[in-house]
Amino acid sequence: MKYTQLGRTGLKVSRLVLGTMNFGPQTDEAHSHTIMDAAQTAGINFFDTANVYGFGADKGRTEEIVGSWFAKGGDRRDKTVLATKGYANMAPEGGKVWPNHDKLSALNIRRSVDASLKRLGTDYIDLYQFHHVDRDTPWDEIWQAMDVLVQQGKILYVGSSNHAGWHLARANETAARRGSLGLVSEQCLYNLAERRAEMEVIPAAEGYGLGVIPWSPLHGGLLGGALRKEREGGGGRSTVGRSADALANSAIRAQIQSYEDLLDKHGLEPGEVALAWLLTRPGVTGPIVGPRTADQLASALRAVELTLPDELLASLDEIFPGPGPSPEAFAW
Repeated sequence: MKYTQLGRTGLKVSRLVLGTMNFGPQTDEAHSHTIMDAAQTAGINFFDTANVYGFGADKGRTEEIVGSWFAKGGDRRDKTVLATKGYANMAPEGGKVWPNHDKLSALNIRRSVDASLKRLGTDYIDLYQFHHVDRDTPWDEIWQAMDVLVQQGKILYVGSSNHAGWHLARANETAARRGSLGLVSEQCLYNLAERRAEMEVIPAAEGYGLGVIPWSPLHGGLLGGALRKEREGGGGRSTVGRSADALANSAIRAQIQSYEDLLDKHGLEPGEVALAWLLTRPGVTGPIVGPRTADQLASALRAVELTLPDELLASLDEIFPGPGPSPEAFAW
């Protein structure tokens, strides 16, 4: 496994991030533990979760599964850089939603962190991330709450997710005025098929020293050999959601066919190339991989060792041209 610094911090993290969103909804506790053991054995030290994972009536279940894995001992917690997120309302499905039980008020931040610590069975979180933008709470209030949690030793670093470039700037300018470290990472939707983050989010992250952590690196399975799996009668995630909607578009379908044809010529697996491509991108710390099985984890691990030649990178840019940086992307 290869490692890098998380943004401008001294924290060393693996170039792959183990995403846990499937633990509970798709993968039972025993198999989730097996995947986490395999990931740690392979050198992955960066695990990502969120308080809302488990979803519906099982919100919080994923954090509990990670916590039960830590409880097995063997230095599992000490070897893990643990990232989780807060923002969502954690009321049970169909239950009464009370005020101040979601978003990023100082009250809900404290409540959410304490609840995550309990579910995770740990006394600190390495990276606490804002799962979405709170347009109602001022950054001064947010940083006051985070500074207290840092002083209490409950969190070490703060990151964001799904924030625009100007949100990153406002957040870190406010933090700087307060003498706080500010955001050190941004988790955003970024992959070969969805490159809009290159316009402003990634340049802002680079400018402020944030590590970029792409989620959905295979775009919901679209970049994982979706058409080949379709022909073979499988498909998995590519038959539903974002991937299925995209394949219903003839232009996107042709684009994916060109992608798969190109990689067939090179004898490469689409999913592994999609991950390896992200590892070549400026500012990227490491993509989040969310394996449901040990075989999917093994495929992701091969991507770290994959070197993409310049000719192939140029061909990928031709198939999936990015928007380019702003303002040139939309101005002369």
